[in-house]
Amino acid sequence: MGENKEEKTVEQQIEAIEEANKELGLWNQIKEDFSVPKHNDPALNSNIELIFNYPGVWAIINHRVAHRLYTKGFKLIGRMIMGLTQFLCNMDIHPAATIGRRVFIDHGIGVVIGETTIIEDDVLIYQGVTLGGVSLDKGKRHPTIKANSVIGSGAKVLGNITIGKNGKIGANSVVVCNVPKNSTAVGVPAKIIKRDDKNGKLNHADLPDINKEMFEYLLKRVALLEHHIKQCDGIDLSKEDHDLECIYKKFISAMNSIKK
Repeated sequence: MGENKEEKTVEQQIEAIEEANKELGLWNQIKEDFSVPKHNDPALNSNIELIFNYPGVWAIINHRVAHRLYTKGFKLIGRMIMGLTQFLCNMDIHPAATIGRRVFIDHGIGVVIGETTIIEDDVLIYQGVTLGGVSLDKGKRHPTIKANSVIGSGAKVLGNITIGKNGKIGANSVVVCNVPKNSTAVGVPAKIIKRDDKNGKLNHADLPDINKEMFEYLLKRVALLEHHIKQCDGIDLSKEDHDLECIYKKFISAMNSIKK
């Protein structure tokens, strides 16, 4: 019963998006897609740039056409259109994927969107994002991205999971579990670091450095243990401290040479 209920919910989601797209009409939808970069990319200076510098817009527009053909039974033609789009735009979007209104793929190079993916309205996707599957079974095996979500550069959202409304995924994160609405997830695998955050922007400068915080914890833990050993057992670790200090200096020197 649970599975049937889930399938029905997925069907309802797809039906709602498809109905909204049909009401708008293909031509109006294409005009709307062309207008989206004006609201999402401050680098846009003229309409001519849309033709030559925004492959993400062309990929979405081509998908609009291919999706309509695919769902009407012209599957081979739909696949051919998206195959050509993959060659021209360097993005792999399956024509069966369900994509809502005002979805913007910024830069877009390397974006992959799988067959059963559902993307609702006003979603922002950056370059290198994968909305992929982890199962070879038929049925819903790709993510659902709810409205107003932001997927950061290089993020991998895998499996039949849901990124809730206003969800934000940090760059290069690997998401394999559901992300609640108004939440931010980062890391490999991704963890929720913010909840009930209704700010629609994803500011990577504010995201915590998880690796740095873990190293700081480990260093403090080791220092605490060394202090306890010195104080309680009277063990002299001065030689070891000297050796470690030499290793640390070599590490810093190597890092500085890489930066140069």
